[in-house]
Amino acid sequence: MDGGEPRRLSAMTFTLAILGRPNVGKSTLFNKLVGQRLALVDNQPGVTRDYREGEARLGQLRFIAIDTAGFDSAAEDNLSADIMKVTKQALDMSNACLFVVDAKSGIIPADRAIADFLRKQSKPVLVAANKSDGRAAELGYQEAFELGLGDPVRLSAEHGDGFGELYEEINRIAFDAGFDIEVAKGESDGEKGINPSAPMKIAVVGRPNSGKSSLINRVLGRERLLTGETPGITRDSISISADWRGTKVRLFDTAGMRKRSRVVEKIEKLSVSDGLRAVRFAEVVVVLVDAAIPFESQDLRIADLAEREGRAMVVAISKWDLVEEKRLRLRELRQDFELLLPQMKGTPVVPVSALTGAGLARLHAAIQESYENWNRRVSTGILNRWLEEMVIAHPPPAPRGRRIKLRYATQSNSRPPTFIVMCSHPRLLPESYSRYLVNGLRSRFGLLGTPIRLIFRSRAEKNPFATNQ
Repeated sequence: MDGGEPRRLSAMTFTLAILGRPNVGKSTLFNKLVGQRLALVDNQPGVTRDYREGEARLGQLRFIAIDTAGFDSAAEDNLSADIMKVTKQALDMSNACLFVVDAKSGIIPADRAIADFLRKQSKPVLVAANKSDGRAAELGYQEAFELGLGDPVRLSAEHGDGFGELYEEINRIAFDAGFDIEVAKGESDGEKGINPSAPMKIAVVGRPNSGKSSLINRVLGRERLLTGETPGITRDSISISADWRGTKVRLFDTAGMRKRSRVVEKIEKLSVSDGLRAVRFAEVVVVLVDAAIPFESQDLRIADLAEREGRAMVVAISKWDLVEEKRLRLRELRQDFELLLPQMKGTPVVPVSALTGAGLARLHAAIQESYENWNRRVSTGILNRWLEEMVIAHPPPAPRGRRIKLRYATQSNSRPPTFIVMCSHPRLLPESYSRYLVNGLRSRFGLLGTPIRLIFRSRAEKNPFATNQ
């Protein structure tokens, strides 16, 4: 750097798009950089169809990485053209490009076509010769110099080789672009504690072609996700950060979950398991149901999964613009859901239309309410006054002549709300009485849209107040 004032580095986040033809290891590299398995990885080309973002870490570097679909400039069919459009959109969002080639298979015409395309862009490009471990990759690594995009980095994403050189090159490109992405040594997220401004994590789940991607596109106000009439366009769980009506959210668009008997292809099995993982990672699950064929067995399985995983829940009825006699139909759907899934009684059922945008404000409000209820805490004093009233109104039965006495209750946890009731003979208490208490909790404290956990214990077991004495 010559004389004069030092360069002022940007406080914005540096973004790196990972680009290349199918099956060169882009998703493996992306997973390695973000430190967790966010992208599906398989030997079959074309597993990634949309792009996904993640907070990447490489040594002391912190930046945003974007995993893109396999680049195919010769795409002709509609789906391939849409994939190319989304991939180019990811490139436009980035500050630089990491162009990944396969050193073992060598440079092929598709790689040269991508290099020609990238030379026409106004983005810095770093070439990574992936799968460079072993003698068989040496010729492919040497061929990567012929792309005319600078010296390639020798890399093995699977085995973690070459990341030192990758660190230096990314840091250099970011600095040249006016970014400082190197954090002080010793700094870690764990030292910062829980971030109260962290985005709400929302997974949108449902059967194939129920309109999940279209709904998220409408929320975002742009065509961010691939959509179409063909079921199964979304294969991966795509995570997107957004500001939705003043609420910071992280939306997960998941692959359509079909019955196991119909899940045949290996990629589809991976997609379904990825969707299940998104449900476990989320805080609120939006179960999207097609208005034309609502609450089939698969819809109920998905809703039951969200309940068993302890997630806040909202049911959204899609394609509502096609429904006639809307008020009557909505009342029927709410009754049907409570009948079919009584353990989630009172869950918001919200009609929406991705085509017109109708119902999105109500959906946002319902998600907020379910999330707040999921985090709700009830004081011990109020809880025990409620319990006394419930016992007076309907005393517990006396199975085998043994009187069951409910002594006191306390909330042990939230997310979801979990309550412990100390009582005599907890194993003899019938399930029907447990449901009576759960319904009472839900009704009295407005715990709608969240699972409730109720645990019965005897004095012989650990006293939940012991630590407070």
